[in-house]
Amino acid sequence: MKRPTATRKRAERAGRQGEFRAAMFLRLQGWPILAQRVKAPLGELDLIARRNGVVTLTEVKWRKRREDLDHAIDEYRLRRVAAAAEAVAHQYVRDGDDMRIDVILLAPASIPRHITNAWMP
Repeated sequence: MKRPTATRKRAERAGRQGEFRAAMFLRLQGWPILAQRVKAPLGELDLIARRNGVVTLTEVKWRKRREDLDHAIDEYRLRRVAAAAEAVAHQYVRDGDDMRIDVILLAPASIPRHITNAWMP
């Protein structure tokens, strides 16, 4: 197995910090966090939260520059998140809950951009 490069380690650390910030952002909006970094056969879900009968499975993207956020998420990535969500939703979604896939985009010195219902097949 290859050892991670220093660049990859920095990116991983920045991603974890972004996920922490996104979780804090959701908590401030009244969303209790149910799980973080949930692995599924086809991908990973960064955050899972529930509020008022809605479960959100959230992808978090962190970029060094705000301008890069416009290209941080695309249909391919959302499709992977949706596949991961489908694989694990039964563990978090109760009868009567609605489920949605959200994206939170973060960059230094900028307000988080929360995209609700980012994936609607």
